[in-house]
Amino acid sequence: MILWARERPRRSQSLFRCPTVLCAVAIACTLATRALHAQTPVSRANAISAAISHGPRNAVARADSAAAGAALAFAEQFENPGLGASYTKSTPTQHYALDIPIDAPWMRRPRIGSALASLDAATNRFAFTTASLSYETDTMYTRALAVARRAELSQRNARDADSLLILASLRRDAGDASELDVQLAGVFAGQLANTASADSLDAVGALLLVQIAMGLSGATASIVLSDSLALDALDGTRTGINPTQTLLVNAAEQELRAADLAVQFERRRLLAAPTLSLGFESQNPGGPSGALPTIGLAFPIPIFNRNSASILAAQAARSRSAASLAAIRLEVDAATEQARRTLVVARARAERSARLVTGADNIAALSLLADREGASSLLNVLEAQRTSRAALAQYIDDLAAARNAAGLVRLLSQVVATKP
Repeated sequence: MILWARERPRRSQSLFRCPTVLCAVAIACTLATRALHAQTPVSRANAISAAISHGPRNAVARADSAAAGAALAFAEQFENPGLGASYTKSTPTQHYALDIPIDAPWMRRPRIGSALASLDAATNRFAFTTASLSYETDTMYTRALAVARRAELSQRNARDADSLLILASLRRDAGDASELDVQLAGVFAGQLANTASADSLDAVGALLLVQIAMGLSGATASIVLSDSLALDALDGTRTGINPTQTLLVNAAEQELRAADLAVQFERRRLLAAPTLSLGFESQNPGGPSGALPTIGLAFPIPIFNRNSASILAAQAARSRSAASLAAIRLEVDAATEQARRTLVVARARAERSARLVTGADNIAALSLLADREGASSLLNVLEAQRTSRAALAQYIDDLAAARNAAGLVRLLSQVVATKP
């Protein structure tokens, strides 16, 4: 779609007197200056890895997993015994006792089971957060590539429009075109120059967003994207996945299991475990000499507190977990199916847009040839170029949308890793 003037010497002399050309040259110089600073090529995988390593959201999820691990360690630990000493005037006068709390199995099992289920839920949430952060970074990377390609397209269109303006001026001077054609070409070139400026600014902004996601400074562009915008070989429409194996649903199920065991634990606390007391007495004048061993059991009596408040709180938490699980199942199923349908449509649009780009480029070339031969007007050339430009821009957008849809399907289809 590049346009050439008939007289190259005259074009080179008048090229830099055109304001739109000067604008395009300024844009190109700005981008070239930025490119000097963007010395570090960054692939898509490197960007995702940096975002996962330095992203604050992942740090929060990691802290939640660590807290769940600490809760499990707390549930597994045994309570420390208590040492008691007393003195009485009656013999024996000195009393020593070691009170050992008994961790009854019927209370220990649900307590540890609830903590284990909470840890599994936190682990699944952490895995989903990592996958979600990977998807968001991948989407940012794709958008940055798409915006950069649109900026390159806009710059090329601005240069082509300036060439067309010069060609119209030469034809007017030769008597083959009117002043209206020159004015029309000038307006067209000015519009494309403005579009090129805006697209260049958007490209730099999208690149800086990728840097910020990677944990780098967003003051200046310090990276360059090395991957392409082409779709991966991932189909993204695979079937046969059990919804309960996905990370979000499995995390909600583990939370419900933890709530069930918490209710069971609170109910069993009504008859709390006894305390074993081991000790001895000494200083018994007139009685047996030496230490007198003692042993006893202390049973809590549920008179003033029957643990009803804790049971109600645990039941309310279980009801909330059950409702949350039902909602997550519906949302994940609906979102997954919607993402798969979107991916199918996006792939079809990208393939169709690729064919349209070829046809639009041919139309633009033929219209330019017809204009040179006098069989077409300048208005037809401008319209053909506008159609070709819109087709290529639509193809870039459809390609980015298809890739993002594939990433969303991959995110929602993340399954729980099988334990060895």
